[in-house]
Amino acid sequence: MEAFEWQQAQSPADAAALVTHTTAEAMLTLQARPSERQAILVKAGGVDLLDLMKEGLAIPRRLVDISQLRELQGISTGDDGSLRIGALTTLAQIAVHPGLRQSHAALAQAAAMAASPQIRNRATLGGNLLQRPRCWYLRSAAHHCLRKGGGHCFAFAGDNRYHAVFANHGCAIVHSSTPATALLAFHAQVEILHPRGQRYRLPLEDFFVLPEADMHRENILGPGEILTAVWLPPQMPANRSLYLQVAEKTAFDWPLAAVAVVLDLDAAGLCREASIVLGAAAPVPWRARQAEALLRGAAINGETAEAAGEAALAGATPLAQNAYKLPLLATLVRRAVLGAALPQDQRAP
Repeated sequence: MEAFEWQQAQSPADAAALVTHTTAEAMLTLQARPSERQAILVKAGGVDLLDLMKEGLAIPRRLVDISQLRELQGISTGDDGSLRIGALTTLAQIAVHPGLRQSHAALAQAAAMAASPQIRNRATLGGNLLQRPRCWYLRSAAHHCLRKGGGHCFAFAGDNRYHAVFANHGCAIVHSSTPATALLAFHAQVEILHPRGQRYRLPLEDFFVLPEADMHRENILGPGEILTAVWLPPQMPANRSLYLQVAEKTAFDWPLAAVAVVLDLDAAGLCREASIVLGAAAPVPWRARQAEALLRGAAINGETAEAAGEAALAGATPLAQNAYKLPLLATLVRRAVLGAALPQDQRAP
C-alpha cells in the first residue's frame, strides 16, 4: 500500500465537499493513467477500500474519514412507522436490533449471515452496499477487464463458477451485498447527500446499475455524493419475511445463492402481495417478478411454493460453470416462501 493523506470529516456536508471521486472512478482513472494520483475518496469502515488499496487497485491521494459522524449512525423510527438506518450503522447492530428482528426479519437475518463476526462489527451498511464486486478478474491487477476500462470480460472464457446467471451479458459480476437482497425485498430507499447540500431519496432498485447501462460502476452515486441512510417502509403485522442463503462455508463466505422473501397475507392466509429477490445471481439484487406474480392471490402451500421456485428462474442464462446455481435458487425460493408464511414462533431454529 502506498502512502496517502488522512482527513477527518467534520460533517457529511464537509465530506461531500472534499471527495473528488467514487472508488469506481478512481480505479478506472488509475488504469487509464497509472501515474495519476489525484483521487480523494471517502472512507467509512474501510473494509473494502483498504483491500483495494493493498492490491494496488486504488491509490488515492487522500482519504476522508466519515466513521465518527454521529448523524450517520443508528436506527430511528419515523412518525409514520418507517425506519431510518444510518449509513454508518454496522451489520452487527442491524443483526441484533430487536425492532428490525420483528418488523424486518429478513434484513436482520441477512446481516447476521454476512462475513464474519469481526467484520460485521466493523463493516457499515453504507459501505456494504457500495463495495465493489468480488469478481477475481476485477480484483486482479493482472487482468484489465471491462469494468476497469479493458476490452472484455475474462469470466466468460475463464473461471465463472461464482458469477451471474441473470443479466450477465457483457459483464458477469454478481452484486456483493448480502443485506441488499433483503433491503430490495422491503422496497427500501436510499438517502443521498449531494455536494451542494441537497438530500434526496430514491428507491434502492433505481440506485443500482446494470452493466448494460454502465459497464464501469454498480450504482448511480456521483463524485462527492454521500450515502447517508437507508429508509425502510413500515410493515403491517400480517407481513412476514425470511432470508436464506447457501455458501460453501458457514462463516466468512459469500453466498453461492440467496433469496429474500416478504409476504403480505390476509386473514384467510391468501397472499395479497409478494416480494422475492435473488442474491448472488445477477449484477444487481434480482427481482423474481414472475414468481411474485404467481403468488399474488394464491394460498401459500407446497405446490405454489414449488411453482414460485421454478418461475424465479425465468430468463436465466447460466454460464459454462455456474448452472448449479439454478436448482439452488429454485430450492431456496421454495423454502423461503414456505418459511416466510409461518409465524416466527413456528419456524425451525
